Amino acid sequence: MNAQTAQIETPEALIESLALTGRAAQRVLARMSDAEKTAALVAAAAALREAGAEILAANARDVVAGEANGLTKALLDRLALDPGRLAGIADAVEQVAHLADPVGQVIDASERPNGLRLSRVRVPIGLIGIIYESRPNVTADAAALCVRAGNAALLRGGSEAVHSNRAIHAALARGLASAGVPEGAVQLVPTQDRAAVGAMLTAAGLIDMIVPRGGKSLVARVQADARVPVLAHLDGICHTYLHSAADPAMAQALALNAKMRRTGICGAMETLLLDAQFPASQAVVGALLDSGCELRGDARARALDPRILPASANDWDTEYLDAILSVAVVDGLEAALAHIARHSSHHTDAIVTGDAAAAERFLNEVDSAIVMVNASTQFADGGEFGLGAEIGIATGRLHARGPVALEGLTTYKWQVRGSGQTRP
Repeated sequence: MNAQTAQIETPEALIESLALTGRAAQRVLARMSDAEKTAALVAAAAALREAGAEILAANARDVVAGEANGLTKALLDRLALDPGRLAGIADAVEQVAHLADPVGQVIDASERPNGLRLSRVRVPIGLIGIIYESRPNVTADAAALCVRAGNAALLRGGSEAVHSNRAIHAALARGLASAGVPEGAVQLVPTQDRAAVGAMLTAAGLIDMIVPRGGKSLVARVQADARVPVLAHLDGICHTYLHSAADPAMAQALALNAKMRRTGICGAMETLLLDAQFPASQAVVGALLDSGCELRGDARARALDPRILPASANDWDTEYLDAILSVAVVDGLEAALAHIARHSSHHTDAIVTGDAAAAERFLNEVDSAIVMVNASTQFADGGEFGLGAEIGIATGRLHARGPVALEGLTTYKWQVRGSGQTRP
């Protein structure tokens, strides 16, 4: 905490001060050219590499504290850095530096009969608040994406990674400043007081958008309390439906990958729907069980294998993030669509089928941010979509949906060019 912010007495006053600094810096950042932003992020990546020993030492303090505080193995794994992971963080910043700049892109243009020339042009959103837990890489990833799209970032990391976040932020700030980016363009909230999060959520008019990255309780609080627009998803209750015309070998491979490749990510399948006419359901559930996955099914699913446990009503609405899967047998496409409409969190849902008409109907009728045919739901990721990086997955219907990358961190304005026209 610097001398200026140390004298600020309330969380609301602190966030206002940081936000005003960030907004002023963003106006400068918005004027920087593509080449200047690229050079700044390359310098930031270099600064992260130069500060490697300092960052790893800070991270070691967080890991020791996390072990003492009883963090789970999964959380400790998310928290821990080593030279390879740190190199990956720096490499990711440099990769963002070389992504195409969305700012200034002309979305469309037209000319009116009266000669007015209209265009919609991408512009930065402004000041983006990022509230996140555990993962220190988010400090670098979020900062890089915001800067590349011309936005200032106000970062509030979790207490588990406080020393790591401060060390990463300090290195980033040095690198960016060396290339002419104002210091206030990327700020880290200098307190772990939870009231600062509340102050960010109610800072309408100061912070332009909030992006939460963390567990369900964090995201739920942000969505419930925010007076600032929020870009987020709460649950990743992802379905895979094995249609009657699915190829059995493909269906089994996709089901195993969608669930078991990484069980703890938001794109992991949480419910498997088996068409009553699909001929290889027993083989698919057997392969999942043999892989170490616990299955919880309805009565017809349990009849396929005695190892399947009974599903409760809550299972269909649960994001397990573990080697647990709910399984139901459905009577055709109509029933599968109805189940998904009832229980999907609108994140990612997939159909496996060789029937083109069924595939198109699924694509058109499932109301999720990502809808897939004959592919694993684990592909729900900005990098896999060719976006280079993502700041998160959005499941709402406004502004941006699915993996949110640079384009999703911009808005647009209308530019109107005339030659003296007056409206009659």
